[in-house]
Amino acid sequence: MTYTPYTIEGENRDSRFLITCDHASNHVPDTVAGGDLGLPAADMGRHIAYDIGSAGVARHLGTLLDAPVVLSNFSRLVIDPNRGEEDPTLVMKLYDGTIVPANRKVDEAEVERRKDLFYRPYDAVLERMAARRDDVIYVAVHSFTPRLNGRRPRPWHVGILHAWDERFSRPFLNRLQAEPDMIVGENEPYPGHLPGDAVDRHALRHGRPNALIELRHDLIDTIEGQRDWAERLAPLLDAARKDMDGAVPHRAF
Repeated sequence: MTYTPYTIEGENRDSRFLITCDHASNHVPDTVAGGDLGLPAADMGRHIAYDIGSAGVARHLGTLLDAPVVLSNFSRLVIDPNRGEEDPTLVMKLYDGTIVPANRKVDEAEVERRKDLFYRPYDAVLERMAARRDDVIYVAVHSFTPRLNGRRPRPWHVGILHAWDERFSRPFLNRLQAEPDMIVGENEPYPGHLPGDAVDRHALRHGRPNALIELRHDLIDTIEGQRDWAERLAPLLDAARKDMDGAVPHRAF
């Protein structure tokens, strides 16, 4: 079976929503260090290699919203598709205290090779799917670790990352914050805008309404948890879409 660096589920679904999952997989293709970055299986199962539980949530959201879903098929330790091409962290050599042996001596030529094999094909399919209709709402699904090494525990159940275009993200945040048992972070646990990241490239630069969802991965590390959170989020996403459509038109930026 021919390897491709992405999967599209429900490509012909016609929802306004596009669901993306940049860190869906911890797979290391054979064309990179023979398929082994030199890390033990325990490390490849950690958040440093992929966003635990995010793929399941994204897939379920796609089903519930009748929306196409684009998922990466390679570990972010191979190359990170949620970074700009010139970002120095595009190929990580050290992540959360863990050295990545196969990346220690990666040079510019190898980074360029990985861009051509993985990053650019995934990036191209994101743009193709985002451009399939004029009113797309771009929703990226990620997960975060409950605690980085040596840091304080992160209390949020879910965080929404957003920048200056709040047409969709603000009503979505409002809907989430109205949930009585949900601890919601705004631009937590990360800043809302990373220049050159996937949302920047495929939503902000094109004027597409967007939100990036960060779920704490201990809440979605089982199939049941993934389904539960998708079932909670889907109606709130759809309600936020209606809120946005009913709002007084204004310039996004």
